[in-house]
Amino acid sequence: MDFALLLVLAVALSGVIYLLDVVWLRPKRRERVERAEANTQEGLDSATRDKLLKEPWPVDYSRSFFPVLLVVLVVRSFIVEPFQIPSGSMRPTLEVGDFILVNKFAYGLRLPVINTRFLEVDDPERGDVMVFRFPEEPSVNFIKRVVGLPGDQIRYEDKQLYINGEQVSKELMEEGDSQLLLEERLADVEHFIYNNPRDPGPQMREVEVPEGHYFTMGDNRDHSNDSRYWGFVPEDNIVGRAFAVWMHWDGGLPSFTDVRRIE
Repeated sequence: MDFALLLVLAVALSGVIYLLDVVWLRPKRRERVERAEANTQEGLDSATRDKLLKEPWPVDYSRSFFPVLLVVLVVRSFIVEPFQIPSGSMRPTLEVGDFILVNKFAYGLRLPVINTRFLEVDDPERGDVMVFRFPEEPSVNFIKRVVGLPGDQIRYEDKQLYINGEQVSKELMEEGDSQLLLEERLADVEHFIYNNPRDPGPQMREVEVPEGHYFTMGDNRDHSNDSRYWGFVPEDNIVGRAFAVWMHWDGGLPSFTDVRRIE
């Protein structure tokens, strides 16, 4: 279900009905009241007047819901949008069940549904946690970390990431049987990643990121469906930058104890 499309249609339909009432239907109702009053010497009683002025139910609902739907559309399309994390590909940064907030204007303002950028602000930077429409199935939203910018040379070999021929520094923080917790530094962004010492993981020869595209990876490096497997993220698929976790819900009671910024 494309919620953005449904929201746009709801705003458009309620707005058209509301406008139609203001321009045409409401004056018609007032004319009926004036004609009725002209045809009676005693004037209309309040019950009759209210009946003649009563709005049809589509107009009543549209007048009530249009401003609310419009505000939701503007906020969701141009300011901030909530998402839920459905998988563990971004662990340990984001856990399954985290509810996040995505800045919709960080990378420029885009029209809802068609996602065309009409106002440029900034471009994604290395290390950003970015939400985008999955290139192979645009109706599905993905969240990954931006690793490669347009023109970068990216290579991933033996669990080591190389950007423009240089190793990306990482430091072992905690060692377990099934995963290693490491701190990685991408540009000025320090964040944690997981590596599975028992899983050889993918090997990726050096590729160049095309203009207008980005290379993304999950922080859970051995359990992430990312650019190493399906390629680059086109600029037109970008949704926004994830910046905060505001709630966690794993099926029980919602928890607000882990509210935090996303690094």
